[in-house]
Amino acid sequence: MRTLIGAVAATLLLSTAAFAGQTEGLIKKIDKDTATLTLDDGKSYKLNAETDLDSLKPGMDVVIAYDETNGENIVTDMQLPDTE
Repeated sequence: MRTLIGAVAATLLLSTAAFAGQTEGLIKKIDKDTATLTLDDGKSYKLNAETDLDSLKPGMDVVIAYDETNGENIVTDMQLPDTE
C-alpha cells in the first residue's frame, strides 16, 4: 500500500512540475501588450510584470532562464549585455 501511495504521489509531482531551461539569442520582437519577447530562433518568452520593457530593444543579445509551465515559457531571470 505504501508503494502505491508513493507512486501516486510521485506521478502527481511529476505532472505538475515545471521544466526549467536556459537559452540565449538576439531579441527579434517585443510585444508590450502581452509582455512577451521573441528571440531570433522564433521562440517566445513571457516576461514578469517587473521587467522594464523600455530597456529591451530588438537586436539585443540576452541570456534567459525560464520555466515551461502550461505550455508557456516564463522568464525567471534575464541577463542583458553590459551597456558601457
